[in-house]
Amino acid sequence: MGPSEVDGSRDLPRTHINSPATNGESSPQTLEELREEQRKIRRLQMMMNMVMSVISQDNTLTVDEAAAMVADTRRAALAMFPDKELAYNLIYKPRLQRLMRERYRIQ
Repeated sequence: MGPSEVDGSRDLPRTHINSPATNGESSPQTLEELREEQRKIRRLQMMMNMVMSVISQDNTLTVDEAAAMVADTRRAALAMFPDKELAYNLIYKPRLQRLMRERYRIQ
């Protein structure tokens, strides 16, 4: 059993507590802030996986309902990470657009 398994920090990034935050702020992130950020990231990933699964597998879902789900996920993601719209547009938006094109044959 390694040190990360003992203290339960194996899910945390390899960042020192005293290092500057990566979001442009000069104050360091505490261990609790890092854990909270990791929790929000996992929540976002789970939400996106669930939405993509529903859109791809539910044959009764209309294109309007799917588009509303996509819009809702964007709002939820930006509520969790308000300053990360560019990251959302680069990571999740293309995935959701591709899924909508494939599922509903949208051009």
